[in-house]
Amino acid sequence: MNEHINNKLVSYKDKIKAIRKDFPILDIRLDNKPLVYFDNAATTQKPQQVLNAVADYYNTTNSNVHRGVHRLSNQATTLFEEARKTVAEFINAGEAEEIIFTRGTTESINLVAWSFCELFLNQGDEIIVSELDHHSNFVPWQMACKRKKATLKFIPILPSGQLDLNKFEELLSEKTKIVAVGHVSNTLGTINDIESIIELSHRRNIPVFIDGAQSAPHLKIDVKRLDCDFYAFSGHKMYAPMGIGVLYGKKEILQKLIPYQFGGEMVETVGFDDTTFNQLPYKFEAGTPNVGGAVGLEAAIKYINSIDRDFIFEYENLLKDYTSRRLNQIEDLDLLANIENKVGVFSFNVKNQHNYDVGVLLDNFGICVRTGTHCTQPLMQKLNILGTVRASLSFYNTVEEVDFFIESLKKVISILK
Repeated sequence: MNEHINNKLVSYKDKIKAIRKDFPILDIRLDNKPLVYFDNAATTQKPQQVLNAVADYYNTTNSNVHRGVHRLSNQATTLFEEARKTVAEFINAGEAEEIIFTRGTTESINLVAWSFCELFLNQGDEIIVSELDHHSNFVPWQMACKRKKATLKFIPILPSGQLDLNKFEELLSEKTKIVAVGHVSNTLGTINDIESIIELSHRRNIPVFIDGAQSAPHLKIDVKRLDCDFYAFSGHKMYAPMGIGVLYGKKEILQKLIPYQFGGEMVETVGFDDTTFNQLPYKFEAGTPNVGGAVGLEAAIKYINSIDRDFIFEYENLLKDYTSRRLNQIEDLDLLANIENKVGVFSFNVKNQHNYDVGVLLDNFGICVRTGTHCTQPLMQKLNILGTVRASLSFYNTVEEVDFFIESLKKVISILK
């Protein structure tokens, strides 16, 4: 099996080498050392195709959208709406109107947490999230529960780092108004069984929100097949610029919700006494949208599609297995969620050492990893740890980088002993 993984990785070496040429930042050096970027769960690097698309938009088209009568505004509007269609096709949404552009996953969750809960959450009701969830899919629901005097409940995790679905089923009741869970854990990399979570919830007619911030860059997303009610992801975690994100929602639900931000294109008519709101998706896009970001997101999606998402999944999976095997060979390492069903996110601690010290020393080797609680403080409390070191991979990472990371980590451990 190990030989099979090694042989497959070797066979893809030239293809990855060609891909890396699209990412100019991967050629930089830190203190005269080659950059090894293993912080992809925080944000990914951008290919030249995305950088060119954004620069081209600002160099040739930059204008506000929807209401201008001049040609630049019309061109910008066309680009913005074409980007919406591309996103809809990328996740197999039924209609482009089901795609709302936001600043990112966090804003998408806040939008639903406010608009849905304002309408459907009442005193005594319950919302279910999980112990794995990022603060962005935790605090908005927590605040909604406080506002409405409802109760927030948590799907517990098993020692493996996976969600306990038996306990989840027990949590579901007639009081449950929505279930909101992450598709992939940003801290552990575990892939949650959202298909079962959606099915169990829908048996009771409970809508489900999926935080796809960590899954959209790695997995094929098909919202029709999943039958989720909401799905959110960020552009910057999948090779697009920062400040652009997506909220998908089923049209029949979005039509019922009321906006939580006001102004700009989201209005239909405004009078001294009252205001009526625009149709989907515009009623949720208050103010001037991030047109350049949408153009960049479309370019990123086209770039991902040009590589082939099946290849991305296979290569990242092989690199994950290789990295896992090498990390497991290091003594004095506590590797969390040491399981197969995960993406290439490795959260670990060196025994008796602070995660911050490990991260700083790895930086001296030119290796970028993340340290701390990863915006999952409740999970850290559950695991009774202060934080972890997190190395997260992308398809542009290589076996050679993993080898250098492993040897550098061994040196760091030796230094700290």
